[in-house]
Parts: sequence; structure tokens; C-alpha cells
Amino acid sequence: MAVFTAVTDTQLAHWLRHYDLGEAVDFRGIQSGIENSNFFLTTTRGDYVLTIFENLTAEQLPFYLDLMRHLAAHKVPVPDPMPRDDGALFGLLHGKPAAIVTRLEGAPELAPREEHCVEVGQMLARMHLAGRDFPNHQPNLRSLSWWRETVPTVLPFLTGPQRELLSTELAHQQAFFASDDYAALPEGPCHCDLFRDNVLFAHAAPESGRDVRLGGFFDFYFAGCDKWLFDVAVTVNDWCADLTTGALDMPRVEAMLRAYQTVRPFTGQENRHWGDMLRAGAYRFWVSRLYDFYMPRAAEMLKPHDPGHFERILRERLSGVALPGIHTPCN
Repeated sequence: MAVFTAVTDTQLAHWLRHYDLGEAVDFRGIQSGIENSNFFLTTTRGDYVLTIFENLTAEQLPFYLDLMRHLAAHKVPVPDPMPRDDGALFGLLHGKPAAIVTRLEGAPELAPREEHCVEVGQMLARMHLAGRDFPNHQPNLRSLSWWRETVPTVLPFLTGPQRELLSTELAHQQAFFASDDYAALPEGPCHCDLFRDNVLFAHAAPESGRDVRLGGFFDFYFAGCDKWLFDVAVTVNDWCADLTTGALDMPRVEAMLRAYQTVRPFTGQENRHWGDMLRAGAYRFWVSRLYDFYMPRAAEMLKPHDPGHFERILRERLSGVALPGIHTPCN
């Protein structure tokens, strides 16, 4: 999302010749994030986002774009990739894969209330169910195997207590992932990065009687096939946490989990391992933020996130988190 690869007006005009989207009216870089080069693009036919993929390969990219097309076709509000004149959903720009997707309506809500958590919880469950018949498979590339590979590269930069926590939690997660209960958890395509800044809210129509309206989920380029509970845990760890302490705000947690389970109730195994998965979600982002902080890459607008935030969240989750008092049947 930070601009690693610049695009001139001339290069953009040449690129758009491969699409039936009209001529460019406005084009500007998106400043937040750390993985891809993203640009807002307005043409004579609509509003879009152009993404140049800095890390994903041409072999990996079809999973993400095809998943977004699949979800959009199932009425899940996500960016819809636009086909080129040859039918492909991406091409090469500056020698890197690049795609154009529709731009969703709305803006992020960075101080969510319970009503925002309800909207996100329901749509996340709908998204999981909509992905059940998606035929492609790609694992979550930032899961256990990546943790094992990455942790040794960041350990030398850490204090003794941090090294101990990073190592002991990795051992715990390896044992959890190897368990029969983990194998039995429901799974399928997951967003895997559904933070507050990856969801848009639009103005609700007055006649709807609703205070908020979900505009959609975006930035699916960390998506992968994983346990649905992991996706829920990642989402709760961001949407329902105090940004200063990392502690969970239980009214928001209950609002999100209750809304999710009105669409897809948790199984018995999911209820038992909620705490383990909250820890897994915190661990994944602590490791990635440590890596981005200590192994930075050059970019025009790169601002690495503070890794200490997810260290605090992990330490909070280690204190033990029970499911709120939500009584829904188990599958």
C-alpha cells in the first residue's frame, strides 16, 4: 500500500489501453500500509484502485483475485477485479503483477463502537460461508511455517523477556497446530488481515433505521485458506481491543461474536480453543511487525507499525480470555 513503485501519467495511459475503463481523470498514491503499491484511480467510467504487487508472484496472485471475484458474485461487498481486454485479471507493470479493482464506498471507522462490530461480525461469517465452494486453495502464507522461518531472524534484536515470550509462544502454537482439535476446526478462505483500516463504512439511508452501514471489506492480499476461528480472532484482536493497553473491550467482543454466530455458530472445538486462537492471531502480527521494523524496505511513503502493540496484546491474551456469555448451539 505504501508506494514502492511509482507510475507516471504516460505509463498509466498506456496501461489503461488494456482495459475498457475509459480515460484517467485522477490518479494518486495511497499512503498507508507496507506491502503493495496502491493508487486511487478515477476514470471517465468510475472509481477504482490500481495495485502493483511488490511481493506476491504471478503464480500466487490468481488465488486472491479469483477469491474476490467469487465473493463479489456471492453478494459479499469486496473489490471486484476488472478484466483486461484479453480476459486476464492482472498484467505486468514495471515487470511486476498489477491489477485494477472497483473502489468501495465509504471510509474506515478507526474508533469502532458495538454497532460497527455487529456489522463486521455478520459480514465476516457471511464471507466464510460464501467461500465454502471456492475451488482454489492457497494456505495462509503468514502462518506457522512462516513464523518458524522468521522468528530466528528477529530474535537477536530483542530483549531477554521478549526472546523468551517469542520462543515459548511459538512452542505452544506448534503443539496447538499439531493437535486433533486443531485439525477438526472448520476452515476455508479467510481474509487473515481484517483490521479497522481494511473495512469501509458508508452513510446509512435514513429510512433503513440503522446507525451504520458496511461499505465492504478490502485488501485481500494476505488472504489464505485457514481456520475460520483464526480469522475471527485476528478481527477481534483489532476491532475489540484498547489501542493503548491491548486489553479487550468485552461489550465489543460480545457484539461481534454474537453477530457472527447468528450466521455461523461456533463448534465445540472452536469454543474450547478461543483463547489459543486469540494468542495465535496476536503472535502472527507481532512476528510480522518485528520483521518489518527490524528488516525495513525502502519506499516513498513507508511507515512501519509499532511491534510493541501486538506484544502487549499477546501478553494480555496469555492472562486468559473466556468467551463472553453467548449461548448459541454448536454444530
